[in-house]
Amino acid sequence: TTCIGNSGPLDSGIEQAVTQNDLVTAAVLSGNRNFEARIHQNIKANFLMSPPLVVAFALAGRADIDLTSEPIGTGGDGRPVFLRDVWPTNAEVEQALLASVDAATYRRLYADLAAANPLWMEIPAATGTVYAWDPASTYIQQPPFFEGFSREPSPLTDIRGARALAIFGDSVTTDHISPAGAIKASSPAGVYLQSLGVAPPDFNSYGSRRGNDRVMTRGTFANVRIKNLMVPGVEGGVTRHQPDGDQMPIYDAAMRYQKEGVPLIIFAGQEYGTGSSRDWAAKGTRLLGVRAVVAQSYERIHRSNLVGMGVLPLQFPEGTNAASLGLDGTETFELEGLSGGLAPRQETPLAIRRADGSVTRIALRVRIDTPIETDYYRHGGILPYVHRQLLA
Repeated sequence: TTCIGNSGPLDSGIEQAVTQNDLVTAAVLSGNRNFEARIHQNIKANFLMSPPLVVAFALAGRADIDLTSEPIGTGGDGRPVFLRDVWPTNAEVEQALLASVDAATYRRLYADLAAANPLWMEIPAATGTVYAWDPASTYIQQPPFFEGFSREPSPLTDIRGARALAIFGDSVTTDHISPAGAIKASSPAGVYLQSLGVAPPDFNSYGSRRGNDRVMTRGTFANVRIKNLMVPGVEGGVTRHQPDGDQMPIYDAAMRYQKEGVPLIIFAGQEYGTGSSRDWAAKGTRLLGVRAVVAQSYERIHRSNLVGMGVLPLQFPEGTNAASLGLDGTETFELEGLSGGLAPRQETPLAIRRADGSVTRIALRVRIDTPIETDYYRHGGILPYVHRQLLA
């Protein structure tokens, strides 16, 4: 029942066969995560099931099997063994539970946690009232969320001359936006870690490096299975920088846009941000320079997380999406009506300026749903809002 659910590396021969032949292989797990590429970057299908079924399918060695009629293997006597032959009875399960529950051992190990693990207690740790940031650490860095902080929030302004960083379809999960699993060596995060002397076997995972914004921002939209419709037929976190049309990782394009002073917008379909309430899905979006997300619908928690990071969630009118508008990423965008202030769920116009000079205007629904969310957004997010409240 693990949460992260990473499998670790595959046997090199198996992984080579999968990648060279573009095989659709499957994983089975009894945890609570079956996002694309979560178990392993080269495993495209993941199935959730009970722990006994995980064992049964592992014994069978394949997922395309009907365990009600096909054997899971062959016994030592040469006869086929079916799931019903090895499935435990309720009495056997109860006996196993009674044999494994040892209250005395539990009390002995957990009565004094400080003394229970001397190796852990021997790890040196800094002391003091202020955390001592280590600039050489690849795991924990001082986050940039308060850079340029002022006692008063800046006035809201319209978003002009924006570009699409990515155009996504339906059911983009928070794991697509900010993967928690393995870091690919050729990805922006992998290249960055290697530049600091971290070898690929020591990358660990995005989830373990969530205290380092340099890694997590590079990992935003870096899931190997995410599909940006601006680059059709290609999987992974890539986009096209405009107006030159150069194809590159989403992180690299975002950094180029930041240097050029170009604000960014993400477009998406239905159920944007489904899955776990991944805080870095919103944090990474903000740090890439994305000012707004326009989607057909949102998962509840991710929508509020975007507001909490100062990213404006907007919703297409019913029956409208990026495809119906013919968006391909060559457009520029103006979000108007923000400078006068925002009210929950108001409408705001979006001007779409196409490469041929034509302009299309549509009205978007502001998905700031409550007055307190309006305050969060006006302050640039919940972190500066709370900080200003404390200072006041």
